[in-house]
Amino acid sequence: MQKKYIVRLSEAERQAAEEIVKRLKGTSQKVRRAQILLQSDADGPNWTDVQIAEAYRCRRQTVENVRQRFVERGFEECLNRKRRDTPPTPKLLDGKQEATIVAMRLGSPPKGYANWSLRLLARKVVELGVAESISHETARKTIKKTA
Repeated sequence: MQKKYIVRLSEAERQAAEEIVKRLKGTSQKVRRAQILLQSDADGPNWTDVQIAEAYRCRRQTVENVRQRFVERGFEECLNRKRRDTPPTPKLLDGKQEATIVAMRLGSPPKGYANWSLRLLARKVVELGVAESISHETARKTIKKTA
């Protein structure tokens, strides 16, 4: 099968990858990616994807993905894990809303209550229209951030 993405490492990239492998520098995934790049180098060993997958105990698809990432994004981004563009869950409160919750918590509790409970705080935040809906856990995390 003809490879779609051909890896050709420069001398500096080859030395950097060899250094990572030799010193086991970085995460195990980073070391494995460096090993895969070194073995798939067209100017070097030029192993097949199947050979590399067997040697480093990974799937053939993993080898293909590493080569593709190298060709499309470059050496550094290929070795290092890609950071998420967006968090897994969006933030529920903005800074102003968080500040309001903290200020409310530092103030005196409503009549009939000795202290602010998290559920009381969450209820009051919704009553006052600071946020459309909020759980006591979100209130806890917001207060804990500032403590």
